[in-house]
Amino acid sequence: MHRKAGKIFLGLTSGLVLFAGLTLAGNHHRLNGTWVLEPTKSDFAGQPSIQTGTVTINDREHNITVTRSFNYDGANQSFDYSFTTDGRENSSIRDGKTFKSKAKWEGDVLKVTTTDNGATVVERFSLSPDGAMMLVVDRPEHREVTLFFLHQ
Repeated sequence: MHRKAGKIFLGLTSGLVLFAGLTLAGNHHRLNGTWVLEPTKSDFAGQPSIQTGTVTINDREHNITVTRSFNYDGANQSFDYSFTTDGRENSSIRDGKTFKSKAKWEGDVLKVTTTDNGATVVERFSLSPDGAMMLVVDRPEHREVTLFFLHQ
């Protein structure tokens, strides 16, 4: 009797682990695609407001590509860059400067850590309860910025 109960328990546990893994992977892929900034819902924490912006995320078999394009209000300034990572730290060059980035999943949150000139910026991409993508940006000596995006 104990042997049969042990097999049933092992089977149920294995099924639960498989289901949890598939659920997490499904949530990761829900961030895939192009997202458009909702400036009125976002909190710029006193930083220059972004007039328009898009973020594109493509996560395929642990190779993550993040592409961003932002245009700032009243500053006639834009900011575009893209990088690809496989979970290891990678170096990229932007505007003649080298920066290092690393992307990894922490549960349902895509965490991107970028180091440029000794300063580390942490960005966390996740889905909010209403289905929007939420990007929280934590930069040294700045208040946390929270941006919301709608799936395009």
